[in-house]
Amino acid sequence: MLGFPTVASVLVVMGETIARYGFPEGHPFGVDRHHAFAAEFDARGFDSRVRVTQPVPAESDEILLFHAPLYVDFVRERSATGQGCLDDGDTPAFRGVYEASASVVGATLVAVRAVMTGAAQRAFVPIAGLHHAARDHAAGFCVFNDIGVAIEVLRREHGLARIAYVDIDAHHGDGVFYAFEADPQVIFADIHEDGRTLYPGTGAVGETGKGAATGTKLNIPVPAGADDETFGLAWPRLLAFIEAARPEFIILQCGADSVAGDPITHLGFSPSVHGRAARDLSQLADRLGHGRVVALGGGGYNRANLAAAWNNVIEGLAA
Repeated sequence: MLGFPTVASVLVVMGETIARYGFPEGHPFGVDRHHAFAAEFDARGFDSRVRVTQPVPAESDEILLFHAPLYVDFVRERSATGQGCLDDGDTPAFRGVYEASASVVGATLVAVRAVMTGAAQRAFVPIAGLHHAARDHAAGFCVFNDIGVAIEVLRREHGLARIAYVDIDAHHGDGVFYAFEADPQVIFADIHEDGRTLYPGTGAVGETGKGAATGTKLNIPVPAGADDETFGLAWPRLLAFIEAARPEFIILQCGADSVAGDPITHLGFSPSVHGRAARDLSQLADRLGHGRVVALGGGGYNRANLAAAWNNVIEGLAA
């Protein structure tokens, strides 16, 4: 097991309010995902090695930094009734979905603010990284895009001009990509299963940004069945791309659905990939002189996989 420099160096934001973010009736994104992570977290003794804090729900004005007012109102309405869907069918409403979604956004903001204020060097949030939600609609199990809100907070509250977003979830982070496709301040890099075989069907090599942001986005689609060797060939290119941009903050979406055996995706990574990604990005952030990394759990629907991968991320953040 990797050593931890100080107790406060890594913050984990976890608790019942974000555990409630999950969908009923056998949906792949169930409320038991947090429990699976927490059981492995306890088994590895991380409770005595990192600092744990509870999520704080985001205020509506924070959510509105990224999301359209009419959409936020729509989520509130469906949350009250628990009826219908929030998109075309992947993301069903349930009673309290607004509050659960606001807690996910708030958990990510707790992590981001802790790192920015120096209360922690790095941070991890298990039920977060909802990268498909767009500014005006839900998509792919994602209601509010906590990543988009965090980017806006980093710019507006803290004045950052270069923020890197790295995504190793099996699915392309389309909700982040298209929201900031023309924004040169957001450096985007994503290794994902080829969109020809997996939702949302985006993230082609030629999608590199628009206008002034052309060249600030890197998409690396890999074929179904891609393994650790494939990742090892792509990863140095991604790291070099991020380092050349010299970001002031790094957000890692470390979805565990890229691990072999996930029920809805087709990649073949091992959980060690996730630990490597967190470690390498942490070391990169240290070389850049700020050390700031926040990792977000993202997808992952094989419970053993997400437990292993996400706890490996915690180890990597502390390397």
